[in-house]
Amino acid sequence: MASPLRALGVDNPVLAAPMAGGPSTPALVVAAARTGSLGFLAGGYRTADALAEQISEVRSRVAFGVNLFAPNPLPVDPRDFRRYAAAIAPEARAFGIDTGPADIVEDDDHWTDKVDLLLAAPVPVVSFTFAVPEPALVASLRAAGTLVVQTVTSPAEALLAAEAGADVLAVQASAAGGHSGTFTPEHVPAPVPLTELLGRVRATVSLPLVAAGGLAGPGDVAGALRAGVDAVMAGTALLRADEAGTSLPHRAALADPGRRRTVVTRAFTGRPARALANRFTDRHSGHAPSGYPALHHLTRPMRQAAAAADEPELIHLWAGTGYRDATAEPAARILTRLASRV
Repeated sequence: MASPLRALGVDNPVLAAPMAGGPSTPALVVAAARTGSLGFLAGGYRTADALAEQISEVRSRVAFGVNLFAPNPLPVDPRDFRRYAAAIAPEARAFGIDTGPADIVEDDDHWTDKVDLLLAAPVPVVSFTFAVPEPALVASLRAAGTLVVQTVTSPAEALLAAEAGADVLAVQASAAGGHSGTFTPEHVPAPVPLTELLGRVRATVSLPLVAAGGLAGPGDVAGALRAGVDAVMAGTALLRADEAGTSLPHRAALADPGRRRTVVTRAFTGRPARALANRFTDRHSGHAPSGYPALHHLTRPMRQAAAAADEPELIHLWAGTGYRDATAEPAARILTRLASRV
């Protein structure tokens, strides 16, 4: 493994990917570290105070990373927003939620507060998703001793990240579950196989690479490492781990043999994301507009209510293409097995 990660004591090349919205927990990060891996706290959708609490739980125990959503707003057309709010009204109404008067919320996910936190109390690793932050911020983090990792989905994005000063690139293929890290979310990323994407990125920049997307088993991991990366990230494979904060209906859906496919959809958040197909994606993927984070805020109350009611047909069942290999067992066992052919 390349020196940037080795310097942190990482010798298991299968890292625990950040998964915002609940699945990534301090317990999962600690479990990953105890296998020689590196786990990430997911700063997305958290306030700076909530993130600080999670950091305090792991700081004195293990090396770890923090992931942030870098601002890359995708404003929604107000007319499209109103049409979509009306289209999903029947599903929301089942939980006593009225989407008709919903406001368009365009926020930056507490970006400045979280950046200030990470500069005032540096952590070992910070990764960014959705956009490349200003080079001055990257330089400040590096000066504070933080390793900077940037998620990219194409050679062009890799070049931008390298020019901004990133230390490591997390190369995410379209097979990955959850949101695509694409810098151009108005377009769905092309379904380029991971090994091919790695080759294209490697031909463009010389930075250390971490592979992500569709790595479900030991063979997938070994293949990615043979392609010349320093490590891989496992996300979907950990969704059913004992230490993950994944909701009960999401866990059950991952194990449901009746769920046969994943789809890339804007239906839940207005930004491309891969999920298990359900009734909501079937009904609304075809007409959901682009608009992040406006659609995320619009559908969130319904999704939270549906999760509480154990209704998987109306929640975002984020999952990569290898979801059938997600198992219910300790995270350490999952990560060790994934690295077993290295």
